[in-house]
Amino acid sequence: MLVDAHAHLLPHDYPDDAPDCFPRMEPVDGTDARLLVFGALRFTAKAAFFDAEKRIEAQDASGVDAEVITPMPPLLRYDLPVADGLSLARHVNEFTTTLCAAAPGRLYGFGIVPLQDPDTATAELKQIRDAGLHGVEIASGVLGRPIGDERFRPFFAEAERLGLPVFVHAMPAPTDQLPASAMGTHVVGLQGATAAASMITGGTAAECPDLRLSFSHAAGGFPLVLPRAQYFWSGTWNEEPAVPERAFAHDDGPSPLDYARHFFYDTMVFDHRALRYLVDLLGHDRLLAGSDFPAMPREEPCGRTLRSLDLSPAELDDILWHNTFRWLGVDPPP
Repeated sequence: MLVDAHAHLLPHDYPDDAPDCFPRMEPVDGTDARLLVFGALRFTAKAAFFDAEKRIEAQDASGVDAEVITPMPPLLRYDLPVADGLSLARHVNEFTTTLCAAAPGRLYGFGIVPLQDPDTATAELKQIRDAGLHGVEIASGVLGRPIGDERFRPFFAEAERLGLPVFVHAMPAPTDQLPASAMGTHVVGLQGATAAASMITGGTAAECPDLRLSFSHAAGGFPLVLPRAQYFWSGTWNEEPAVPERAFAHDDGPSPLDYARHFFYDTMVFDHRALRYLVDLLGHDRLLAGSDFPAMPREEPCGRTLRSLDLSPAELDDILWHNTFRWLGVDPPP
């Protein structure tokens, strides 16, 4: 069995009377694709983004049994006025609910919220749960603030209370340190790392110990800097017992690695050596198979590199499907 825990959707269209700040989905002549027009963004979306039958055909062709589907990250527009952001989120969430209802057991949908207003976003979580959606997707930062900022703590506490898992998708952010061509690669890796680190350093991981949180693309560079954070906490290499008098920041609570091993991470890292490192450092029980489909083509067959790692059958099953259902908090199908 294989469950793709990182896959995306786009609504087929938007209301005719939608605010001007909403996206548009325009027909593409001669195809069943749609053109997403959102400000300066132009993106051609194949039918698998919005057609349940096409999604299931694609799953079957790639050896995928189910998907966790989240809206494409450009829809996480935290720069919109709050009322417009809430209206957009509700339209997208309604479409997601309808799409998943067409293929129960094969599609597990997540909603979105206007996190630019934490109070509104927090209040919307119950509606997401009551609609039958399985979790909520957020971006790695909100208008220049990392998600570990204290102002978002009530949002995560409510997600924890409701038992809703959270998917953190790394998003490009403006920077003068790298060229624009690096937005989808290096900058995304930096944003993912900042988001995960902020959840630990900002105190949310400690305050919300039962929150089920997953990071896209293994939280970018976060796993590689974790041993350094561990050293500053413990004063030792290789996760050896802490020596407080040699540490820079030791306390009696969980270590950075302890907190990091409470998160989940998808496996979209493109290299067997990177996957091996994630297994060795974070544990096979923390990883979720993911593909970014249909925004990116799946590895064929899906999970091929994971299966090349010489993992035990139990470890491989954990990554390919079991961990995803643990993250979702639902029983796997028979």
